[in-house]
Amino acid sequence: QVQLAESGGGLVQAGGSLRLSCTTSGLNFAAYALGWFRQASGKEREGIACLSWVGRNTTYYADSVKGRFTISRDNVKQISYLQMDSLKPEDTAMYYCAADRFGGASCTERDMDYWGKGTLVTISS
Repeated sequence: QVQLAESGGGLVQAGGSLRLSCTTSGLNFAAYALGWFRQASGKEREGIACLSWVGRNTTYYADSVKGRFTISRDNVKQISYLQMDSLKPEDTAMYYCAADRFGGASCTERDMDYWGKGTLVTISS
């Protein structure tokens, strides 16, 4: 049974940092592209950071987070991370991790095979 679970969300002041983690089980971790998506209240879910499976070497960042967020993967612990720096109030959203078998870094919601349930990030001004 494939499972993804996010953790690390919380309340942070603007300018602060937060690291989200996505633990996985039941899948061949290295064969999956990893993605982080977010959905703010009243808006559609969007891909913000994605990393291809280990057989490729591509990444994607949405313009809104480029230079501030970093996606990475630990292939031993089978965990995906999203390091979030210089946080802004507009980063407030529910954050989801996802996995795409043999995927690149398209960061397209329809390509994702598995999803976590989300972790809430709130940035105060």
